[in-house]
Amino acid sequence: MTNDGESDNAASSGAQWDFFVSYTRTDRQWAEWISWTLEEAGYRVLVQAWDFVPGSNWLAGMNNGVQHSARTVAVLSDAYTRSVYGTAEWQAAWAVDPDGAKRKLLVARVADCARPGLLNQVVSIDLFATSPDQAKTELLRTAELAISGARAKPTTAPPFPAA
Repeated sequence: MTNDGESDNAASSGAQWDFFVSYTRTDRQWAEWISWTLEEAGYRVLVQAWDFVPGSNWLAGMNNGVQHSARTVAVLSDAYTRSVYGTAEWQAAWAVDPDGAKRKLLVARVADCARPGLLNQVVSIDLFATSPDQAKTELLRTAELAISGARAKPTTAPPFPAA
């Protein structure tokens, strides 16, 4: 549910997929891991590596992903920041939600890289330099928060800050 009480998942928004995973060839392993993790949790995911089969039109598939997914996950690395197609994909998601109110663009950094231009304004998650379990927990937490619109308040009180 969103903060205004409306459901915000792919089914209720008329989207075909919950997530479109945008990535470059260099980051295919990350994209597949992200996609697998999200699908294992019950989300519907469109990812080029699995869904663009021989004979299909690659550009039409990308356009379909951008237009018919509730959210885009940008798999951010240095290679992605130089990708013309990756840029077009994240910009399409940003353009329909420039203030981030609907959380249409999720940025998952898979390397210690800069977030260029407008991407620098989108809160991201870091999946690199963590354990697989930590990365999975953070990815699924981010997906749930993006869909629900809930706060990221912890369930237990934070410790008293040490001097």
